[in-house]
Amino acid sequence: MQRGQFSSRLAFIFAASGSAVGLGNIWGFPTNAAQNGGAAFVLMYFILAFLLAYPALMAELIIGRHTRANMVSALQSISLGHTAKLMGRFVGIGGMVTAGLILSFYSIVAGWMLAFMLDPLAAVLGQGNVSQWLTEDSLMRNVGFSAIFVLLTVLIISAGVEQGIEKWSSRLMPSLFILMSALIIYVLTQDGAMEGLKHYLVPDFSQITNPDLIVSAMGQAFFSMSLGVGTMLVYGSYIRADENLPTVGALVTLTDTSVAFLAGLLVLPAIFVAQNLGVTIYAESGNLIAGPDLIFQVLPALFEGMGGAAGLFVGFAFFVLMSIAAVTSSISMLEVPVSYAVEAHNVNRNKATWLVGLIIFAISATICLNFEALFGFVITLTTERAQPLLSMMLCIFAGWVFYRNSILEELKSGNPDVESGIFWKIWPVYVKFICPVLILLTFAQGF
Repeated sequence: MQRGQFSSRLAFIFAASGSAVGLGNIWGFPTNAAQNGGAAFVLMYFILAFLLAYPALMAELIIGRHTRANMVSALQSISLGHTAKLMGRFVGIGGMVTAGLILSFYSIVAGWMLAFMLDPLAAVLGQGNVSQWLTEDSLMRNVGFSAIFVLLTVLIISAGVEQGIEKWSSRLMPSLFILMSALIIYVLTQDGAMEGLKHYLVPDFSQITNPDLIVSAMGQAFFSMSLGVGTMLVYGSYIRADENLPTVGALVTLTDTSVAFLAGLLVLPAIFVAQNLGVTIYAESGNLIAGPDLIFQVLPALFEGMGGAAGLFVGFAFFVLMSIAAVTSSISMLEVPVSYAVEAHNVNRNKATWLVGLIIFAISATICLNFEALFGFVITLTTERAQPLLSMMLCIFAGWVFYRNSILEELKSGNPDVESGIFWKIWPVYVKFICPVLILLTFAQGF
């Protein structure tokens, strides 16, 4: 069976960065920063992104390209003994299930983004009732827009690697950068923005050793870079053999952290601009409002406060940005179970995509029906618990199970001199000993 392949390095970087750059960056990162001491969190996030997330990302890319397979088959094929193969199957299926669960809550949040994106259009058309329905929490709206978002994702993935993932990532990622830059420039010219900028960029170093901040920054790094669930492993399996993997991995990490940083430059100043317009931005606890309340209460109030056409246009542009970020991530998550169904069970790609899409939508609808009990639970279970542990297991596979010579040969295909470079001198030891221990220690802090 002919496997898809990214046509160029830029195409892969757009796709992998698109996977990494999602609501986790544009919604999660600024709100996490707001809750955890602003710049202190930003600093810890950057440190952990390069100390832990980059080596773990490299483990996935190398295993993916070497095996040219989905997560389950890949981990089994690099394992020699029966126990290792069994473990590979267990970790691979765990990654697939986690990717599906993340996509199920993700599609609910992304559905809200789509609804809020349509709100300014309803306002322009004088449809007050429609506008109210779009922005008020209701089961019908949540399930309906979640279905629309899953459908969008299914349509892209069913088209395959070149015509689906690559084509749309290469269009959406540049649009995201342009939109975000324009919004940052606009928000920074508003009254109150400088206070938000100060909150974001001046660190409170007394917070930096706070266990909650460290765990939150690690979870953010792994979640925003789509690690542990096999998205990067599967994308790695579509990279051309002549690409220099350490360079490509560093570019993806850099793009991802840059977008997260830019999102903070947009969202935190916007919060203080909203305060300047009379919007309440502090919760009863004394912390800045974060999470869904920030995106769906504070910012819409800010756009409304701008008044007239400017407010409607900026509000529309912001939620278009959020929707683009959501789609670029969701396509990579859906590809994980789809690639398994196609390769391990010989299911037609189109059929596999629709089938997996329906299962994910069913889980989304279940979460919507039991929102209070399930929404927060699924987020914590997947992003704070499963992702770091799965990443640790992938580091163990790369460091202990996968033959060192096979890894070296894989890296040499894209960079013949890799053995004499700094990457090869540090990474194998780092991913074998230091990465799993650091992930485990940071993970344990959460308890």
